[in-house]
Amino acid sequence: MSHDIFGTRIVAAPMAGGTSTPAFVAAVHDAGGLGFLAAGYKSVDAMQAEIRSARASGTRFGMNVFVPDPAQLPPSAAVRAQLEDYRARLRPDAQRYGVEVPPLRLDDDDHWKGKIDALLADPVELVSFAFGLPGSDVVRALQRSGSAVLATVTTVDEALEAAGQGVDALVVQHGSAGGHSAAFQPGAAVHDAGHADSQPGTTAELVATVRAAVGLPLVAAGGVMDRTGVGHVLASGAQAAQLGTAFLRTRESGARQLHKDALASPNFTRTALTRAFTGRQARALVNEFVLDHPDAPESYPAVHHLTAPLRAAAAAAGDAERLNLWAGAGWQLARTGSAAEVMAGLLG
Repeated sequence: MSHDIFGTRIVAAPMAGGTSTPAFVAAVHDAGGLGFLAAGYKSVDAMQAEIRSARASGTRFGMNVFVPDPAQLPPSAAVRAQLEDYRARLRPDAQRYGVEVPPLRLDDDDHWKGKIDALLADPVELVSFAFGLPGSDVVRALQRSGSAVLATVTTVDEALEAAGQGVDALVVQHGSAGGHSAAFQPGAAVHDAGHADSQPGTTAELVATVRAAVGLPLVAAGGVMDRTGVGHVLASGAQAAQLGTAFLRTRESGARQLHKDALASPNFTRTALTRAFTGRQARALVNEFVLDHPDAPESYPAVHHLTAPLRAAAAAAGDAERLNLWAGAGWQLARTGSAAEVMAGLLG
């Protein structure tokens, strides 16, 4: 696979939950970048509808898919007990908005097989994976159908495992990235210092270590917010930089306005890694919910389903203190305006 697989040095991260819409991806593409749609949390039909919409606009794009964790389907008895305890602790939050904490849902694999089958039947140019590796059989099948396959990794060991499955490129994610950590190997968990035990201190340093270990094209992700940051990761061996938080406040971003405003609010002064919202480590602005629930169980997506009604109610009430405000470590540099204006600043 050619190292110019990306065709640009700016990749817009797949931001699940409604942020990376076809219109947003089209705006990034029209300005000289490459955007990824996010299949996470969507039905197969919804994923396919977004693919059709992006194609209709003439957009070059990729599709990102979450890899389910077999260890969580279903979780162990010990984790189920932790989840029941967390469910009870969430009741005061639910009562605040007059909603109920739902029963445990322990069987959600995010429509894994249906999405893979759909992408094999109607291939897209690029398919990326997060939260794990799809397996060599899936990689080869997608490649035979005409798709290039990217895996998201957080350490050299994860990069080597992904390369062993035959993927075409790697997204190298540092712990400073906003939203969910893609770490999937034991011992690769990200800590609040901003990186895993086996990660160097900066995104550029992590890219350099992965570059020395594998010969695949690399996309650098984590804390890249401006042209200077892009330059650093390209100089370290990446072919492109992947940015998410830098685009969150743009007009085309599908993020809630409450989330966009929080990124500029003086009420939020730091980010932290938290499992409180979804059961998987994710970097967010520190609000009351993060502070109130520092010990949420490690169980994704079961925790996601427990907190979903609370988050929806908080959004409806305009309460940013109970919303998952995903943000990378450089969130203060996120700017308003159009995606094209952000792209111009990155490419200029």
